[in-house]
Amino acid sequence: MLTDSSYLNPTYDPWVVCASIALAIFASYVALDLAKRVRTPDRAIVLGWWTGGSMALGTGIWAMHFVGMFAFQLPILVGYDRILTFVSWLAAVAVSGMALRVASRETLSLRHLSFAALAMAMGICAMHYIGMLAMVMSPAIVWDPWMVALSAVIAAAASAVALTIFFWLRRVTGMQAIAWQIAAAVVMGIAICGMHYTGMAAAHFPTGSVCLAWNGLRGDSLGMLVLVGAGALMLMTMFTSALDARMQSQTARLARSLQVANDELKHSAFRDPLTGLCNRLVLEDRLGQAAARAERHGGRIALLFVDLDAFKPINDSFGHTAGDTVLQEVAARLRSLTREGDTVARIGGDEFVLVLEDVPDEAFAEVIARRILTVLGQPFPLEGREVQLSCSIGVSIAPDHGSADKLIGRADAAMYMAKRTGGANYVAWTPRMDVDVRGQVDLQTELRQAIERGELELHFQPKLGGRSGRVTGAEALLRWRHPERGMVSPAIFVPLAERFGLIGSLGQWVLDRACRQIRQWQDAGTTLPVAVNLSVHQLRRDDLVPRIRNALEEHRIDPKLLTFEITESAAMEDTQTTMRSFSELSALGVSLAIDDFGTGYSSLAYLRRLPATQLKIDRSFVHDLDQSVDALAVVKAVVSLAHALGLEVVAEGVETENQRDVLVQLQCEQLQGFLFARPMPAAELLQWMQHEHPRQLAAVTRIPTVEGSRALRG
Repeated sequence: MLTDSSYLNPTYDPWVVCASIALAIFASYVALDLAKRVRTPDRAIVLGWWTGGSMALGTGIWAMHFVGMFAFQLPILVGYDRILTFVSWLAAVAVSGMALRVASRETLSLRHLSFAALAMAMGICAMHYIGMLAMVMSPAIVWDPWMVALSAVIAAAASAVALTIFFWLRRVTGMQAIAWQIAAAVVMGIAICGMHYTGMAAAHFPTGSVCLAWNGLRGDSLGMLVLVGAGALMLMTMFTSALDARMQSQTARLARSLQVANDELKHSAFRDPLTGLCNRLVLEDRLGQAAARAERHGGRIALLFVDLDAFKPINDSFGHTAGDTVLQEVAARLRSLTREGDTVARIGGDEFVLVLEDVPDEAFAEVIARRILTVLGQPFPLEGREVQLSCSIGVSIAPDHGSADKLIGRADAAMYMAKRTGGANYVAWTPRMDVDVRGQVDLQTELRQAIERGELELHFQPKLGGRSGRVTGAEALLRWRHPERGMVSPAIFVPLAERFGLIGSLGQWVLDRACRQIRQWQDAGTTLPVAVNLSVHQLRRDDLVPRIRNALEEHRIDPKLLTFEITESAAMEDTQTTMRSFSELSALGVSLAIDDFGTGYSSLAYLRRLPATQLKIDRSFVHDLDQSVDALAVVKAVVSLAHALGLEVVAEGVETENQRDVLVQLQCEQLQGFLFARPMPAAELLQWMQHEHPRQLAAVTRIPTVEGSRALRG
């Protein structure tokens, strides 16, 4: 400002200047806080905060200007025109309203920022210069145009910075947000004060000037009143804003908690917690909706019931966590095969259901079933290795196979039919399966009672030496003599026992009766080794070895007289469990045989490590031995492999002399089949031996030993 004698020489009260700067910073802090309030979704709340915030913020900015004017002192009596002062206040409120309105926008483009900053600068300049005109000086104030322009530039820059800060602070939360808000308020406050005092420096008061509004608003007491009043107003506004923010935060937190609780409740009520698939409740609801749509539009619904084959060994070998991982991957693979609108649900441990709408025919459902078999047959990565699984699938279609409410039960029946055919397959429902299901339920009830009623019998089929023709042992085979149905085939009741959890009881009964029979034969003077079939369910039981040991001790049986036959597929299904069980059984002293060899997928590496003493060639190869070149080649390969591993070979299902001659020529150690004898009760077996092999009754038959087998391998 010029200081020559042609102009009055103004001074500034430093304490009042500091007070104006503090007020500007405080007003900026309140402005930043209010900018958050005007972005709530409730329009009524937004309008209230915008109106009140504009007045509070405008009053704060205006008060800063007013206090800054009081810091400006001239050597004359100074006052302010009330009307012009009020107009300057309105300008401050209008500028504040514009700032808060822009702050409520979701985005701030460069165009909007430039326009808003220019408009706010014009409003701030209007507030400032109208406020100075309220002094009503005579002669009029002389303005330095360059300083006025500079103050306008500072106002525009300050407005742009303020708006940018409004938006930038939205990204910051917590204590960091408060720290940045204070720093931003300091920057904005200094910028506002810079504009104000630059504008003051642009004003020149000629010597001899008189303030015509000297009797208007004036005095230090008035300045202090403006300072305290504006500060109190902004403080109350900030307190209200903080209280509102706290209430909104609590409300939002409660709303989030309620939403999470509702989501969890819905998820637990309608979703399988492990896989995220629909549960049975949702499945039945969607099946009903699909049925209604199909009835209206004449479409078909296909339901595929998927059950994993031999999933239990995964849990037994790797633990339930690994099993859960496999189930989650199965769910993901099944979802990848379905269309939008189809339903995939998990309704049991390893049971899944797919509901397909708008199915043209049964062939379409069978295509999906084959895809499922292929996809689930791919290896599952698990703990650094790959695990192979398969599944059994039952297919039912509405209305072809009946109403929609029967689809699940009929697909379930078809799925069990697929399992009975060996698994890794799909079967479509047929009417006779309903009869089978009802009959199976009745039959399993009778099977439970058969053990108590003494309806079970143990028959024995002899094994003969290939070259000697002498009896080398017998295989114990379970039979069920039903009082009304007659002899029930094991092919019927054994799978039934596996399905309904009775196989453990049947296996224990066979073991006890076989050991008892060996003891009775020995007491009668005949020593005859007996082979007992061991199911995969028994192989997985932790108490298998203790049960066998107790049976041997109870009946005082030499373990070498007992051989356990395990099918190749069961042995290879869970190699870790098989290795452990075989090792424990071998340590017990019993003999081990791999049954139905050639029908599974043995790994030679595992086969070589198993402490078995025998391989039994599956009867399907023996049946075609004298008619099929392929069957002969397989049998030759099996015999060569067994001998290379130091194992004896047992051929079952021998029915013709030609088959016998070929097997003897191939050096099979033992033969078994209808050519020699059918399975028979123990008493009949002794009579048969007395008639066919009288000299052998009192002799001790050669007993293959584990040590001898290992010596051959060595």
